[in-house]
Amino acid sequence: MNIVVTGATGHIGNVLVRELLAKGENVRALVPPFENDLPIRGLNVDVVAADVCDAASLNSAFEGADAVYHLAGIIAIIPGKDELLRRVNVEGTRNVVDACLAAGVGRLVYTSSIHAIQEPPEGIVINETFPVDPDNVIGPYARSKAQATLEVRKGMERGLNAVIVHPTGVIGPFDFRISEMGQLVLDFIRGKLKAYLDGAYDFADVRDVAHGMTLACSKGRAGESYILSGERVSIKQIMELLEETSGIKAPKFKVPAWLAHTAGKLAPIYYRIARSKPLFTDYSVDVLRSNSRVTSEKARVELGYKPRSVHESICDSVAWFLQNLTPAQLAPAVRRIQSGDVATSR
Repeated sequence: MNIVVTGATGHIGNVLVRELLAKGENVRALVPPFENDLPIRGLNVDVVAADVCDAASLNSAFEGADAVYHLAGIIAIIPGKDELLRRVNVEGTRNVVDACLAAGVGRLVYTSSIHAIQEPPEGIVINETFPVDPDNVIGPYARSKAQATLEVRKGMERGLNAVIVHPTGVIGPFDFRISEMGQLVLDFIRGKLKAYLDGAYDFADVRDVAHGMTLACSKGRAGESYILSGERVSIKQIMELLEETSGIKAPKFKVPAWLAHTAGKLAPIYYRIARSKPLFTDYSVDVLRSNSRVTSEKARVELGYKPRSVHESICDSVAWFLQNLTPAQLAPAVRRIQSGDVATSR
């Protein structure tokens, strides 16, 4: 099959490209002219300069495609990104839908988010029956993903053969750009974490999400949505798993909720001054304390989706960072384990 991937250099995107290549597919990776192609450099893919915000660039890029995986998007946990989120996540998805219809693409797999689904009260498990409602989600990012999901549904009404996947939090190796969870892992093994936030979340391995997307493409029912979740764990449990994996002591101090919210409101200012990736904000504190009880039963039954344990994901994430970062990028405390044995999954 001839397959196009938007967002091919992202965390899920580059792992998806590797998954598709392993299956023997012909992959066309869309990379905007301003973006670094390092995550897919050296892979046997046809790299095409195209941007989802430039509708004209998609027409030739989608020509002859049997399937399109649309992953290009912006993740923002700090305020002030509303216009960028709208332009890339919403308008970009509308452009992809239009280009798929114009090119006669056989199937579109759209990567939405668990946050696009309206969250029920604590104690009720989230599944695909809950509505996608931009007016009843938390924050601008979730709203943009809900709006983009509705754009795909509008395309379905026009005859587009599409399926939608809703990943939860993503963790795992091949994290070239350093995702939010990757930053947490890095800060931990660098010894920068002195405390942790209370709360829990559902995390899925990036490799399982990528595989789940290929299953959705080949087995998913047209017009359906599938949640790709993993395992719900507390932040404290993640700290313990990181300590077990790396041999570095986990922080013992838990930040109270009131203090986390106060610090979270000020965090964007600090991160802008420091020019570093945000580790937490008021929004992320809300997410960690929200209802994160999710089920992927539909994907398991209909697609054969089988997520691995968070323990395995964390082991492989730590090992990947240690193998791919230079000693200068790691704290002295970490260099001693970089040359030793690191617990990796089999």
